[in-house]
Amino acid sequence: AFLPVFSSRLPCVCTTLALMQKTADIITVFFETQADTEAFARRVAQALLAHESDIAQHGFNLRLNGGLGAGKTTFTRALLRACGVTGRVRSPTFELVEDYEIGKTLAFHHFDFYRFESAEEFDEAGFRELFGQGMVTACEWSEKAAPYLPDADLEISLSVKDLSRDASLKAYTPLGRVVLMEVCA
Repeated sequence: AFLPVFSSRLPCVCTTLALMQKTADIITVFFETQADTEAFARRVAQALLAHESDIAQHGFNLRLNGGLGAGKTTFTRALLRACGVTGRVRSPTFELVEDYEIGKTLAFHHFDFYRFESAEEFDEAGFRELFGQGMVTACEWSEKAAPYLPDADLEISLSVKDLSRDASLKAYTPLGRVVLMEVCA
């Protein structure tokens, strides 16, 4: 089996250049450079915007896992740029959430739960209201908000390998599966 290697030199293509692990709902991708990570984020943005009407009805929850420096915020920044956000895209580390508008009708909420002392802070802050119809959420350090955090549609787990990244993508819902398959087509 082979692992799709996403390369910005091959825009919009997942190639088969290394080892791959794939099941119906899990794909592992290798990013050689930061530019590759950003190009992949653009593909995720395209897939999300292509399903704007579905997201308007059901919402879309994206989990971004990985240690400090794994590329979660870099990925989200590139995704937002590809969705047309032109202003400053800040890390929500200190604010906990940054809000944006994407597409024609969608709200995008970028969360960072790293500073949570307890999962109850999620409910106490009223963050549940920022999930649901018409909203895309990207959550970093999700485990710190469990079990209060609504279920994910798509989970991207980033790990550092020297100067490159591995990303394990896992879909949990029908819309998550559609986005995953479109991104890696």
